[in-house]
Amino acid sequence: MNGPAAGVGASRRLGRRRRRPYNSRRELAAKGRAVNADCRRIAMWSGPRNVSTALLRAWGQRADAAVVDEPFYACYLQRTGLPHPGADEVIRSQPTDWRVVADSLTGPAPGGKAAFYQKHMAHHMLPEIGLDWMLKVDNAFLIREPAAVIVSLAKVTPNAGLEDTGYPQLWRLYEWVRERAGRAPPVVDSRELLLDPRRVLGLLCDALGVPFDDAMLSWPPGPRDTDGVWAKHWYDAVLRSTGFEPYRPRTEPVPDRLKGVLAEAEDLYARLHAVRLGQ
Repeated sequence: MNGPAAGVGASRRLGRRRRRPYNSRRELAAKGRAVNADCRRIAMWSGPRNVSTALLRAWGQRADAAVVDEPFYACYLQRTGLPHPGADEVIRSQPTDWRVVADSLTGPAPGGKAAFYQKHMAHHMLPEIGLDWMLKVDNAFLIREPAAVIVSLAKVTPNAGLEDTGYPQLWRLYEWVRERAGRAPPVVDSRELLLDPRRVLGLLCDALGVPFDDAMLSWPPGPRDTDGVWAKHWYDAVLRSTGFEPYRPRTEPVPDRLKGVLAEAEDLYARLHAVRLGQ
């Protein structure tokens, strides 16, 4: 979701998980690739206030792809009790058992499609949620300049902390995948995506082993059956859109009270930005 919030303390504990049901990490990664052989399951991880929903639209335009919108959101809300808009409706709309969610993400693609694109928020992965299922999908990461994220967050979360930006969780998930899968997952910068959607989507598709499709560049306005029930609270701009909006740099300054958060977020962003596609 492009709204505010993150699980406080989640990032500090995320990297400590060492769940290994197979004999080795290499064996587990191989098991994941075998399960994934029948279709390309793509887990795209991002933080709040990004262009993740527009990217969901792009993948939803492909005739060969099924998409799902933030499948761990109900699980996250039930466990945190955060007062998000429409929280009760969200909880009723999705499974709240993370194991059920993970099974659905690693099972057959809806409609027997060749690709299964999954839009995820990194902060939804709370400490009690197992991560081994992530080795059965192809993970990718979407990042945005922290100043733009924080300025947007500050309008709805005046005292946003570092974890509210999603960057600690994104970095820890990136490192977890890189270590256990034995390869670096692709990273896309939203600024570069908006500046040149065709080029960056082409790079992403190539990195994920799927052909680029021109259909990803535009879409009709309006809601989708695949939108989460929270769309009415968060997706106004996307519902009006017909493609990726031109990049517009934010000129509004980060509030002084959040300058410390900005400095920490920029350090994490820089690490991911350094390994982005197309650098």
